[in-house]
Amino acid sequence: MDSDAIRRWRARFAEKGVDGVGVIAKGRGRKPSLPPGTVAEVVRITQHEEPADGSTHWTTRSLARRLGIGKDAVAGIWSDHNLKPWRVDTFKISNDPHFEQKLVDVVGLYMNPPERAVLFSFDEKTQCQALDRTQPSLPLRPGRAGTMTYDYKRHGTTDLFAALNVTNGKVLTHCRTSHAAVDVLKFFKRIDASVARSLEIHVVLDNLSAHKAPEITEWLAHPRRERWHLHFTPTSSSWVNLVERWFKELTDKRLRRGVFTSVPELIAAIEKWVEHWNKDPKPFVWHTPAADIIEKVQRGRAALHQIKSTTDH
Repeated sequence: MDSDAIRRWRARFAEKGVDGVGVIAKGRGRKPSLPPGTVAEVVRITQHEEPADGSTHWTTRSLARRLGIGKDAVAGIWSDHNLKPWRVDTFKISNDPHFEQKLVDVVGLYMNPPERAVLFSFDEKTQCQALDRTQPSLPLRPGRAGTMTYDYKRHGTTDLFAALNVTNGKVLTHCRTSHAAVDVLKFFKRIDASVARSLEIHVVLDNLSAHKAPEITEWLAHPRRERWHLHFTPTSSSWVNLVERWFKELTDKRLRRGVFTSVPELIAAIEKWVEHWNKDPKPFVWHTPAADIIEKVQRGRAALHQIKSTTDH
């Protein structure tokens, strides 16, 4: 660097301090190479048009060819405007006519659990598969992830029943060969036996027909089950049921990479993992008020209605 440049940097430092060093002054530096309006056109096409070849979304190269610019320019514009056309997020807005009422009920329980009661979040994880890999997995090493074959041998399935104690995070589980009403009833009896008679029982669960079968309603109608209270989540809203978050823990940490040569081996592995979980349980704390969720859902419904109205015409 020549002496004049050094003097200029020293003068800049003396005038503006550290924040002024290394900053390109306004009007200096490389001039934009894209024609006027290109950025807005990239954003518009990305959001509102599809490629002529029928592809579902644009790539940097396909959009660059369309506009006659470089792929790096497209990538930079996407980054500046936080556009990610290669990604897609799934969603489902509940059409339950009693959505708001059920949501307020369940979220209210999570955020303000009833006194002298045990609150459970209950569901079944059906068809847990005992999968045995066709070849041994390679161990984790520096610079290389652990591996496992993509193909496997099936050795049967089991249905896992789980009731998460929302307050302390402990989980009551049982594996069965099916998840019919008779299986639900037997698990409900296990829940009933695990709770002191002096406490009420509140259970959050989904709208599976087996949960409302005559066997269940008749059992709950008995005077000895007056302490039982079922709280059904809105349809298409499994995310409201906290036990689903626990199922994710089980799947990620024990089942997905597990190798099981039989159903009994799978069940034993689940039971051992649950035993360790219950020694140091981690409750899942619900933070979002029902009103915030309802407002977001209403915005989603309005957006869907607008799209449907546009496409219908």
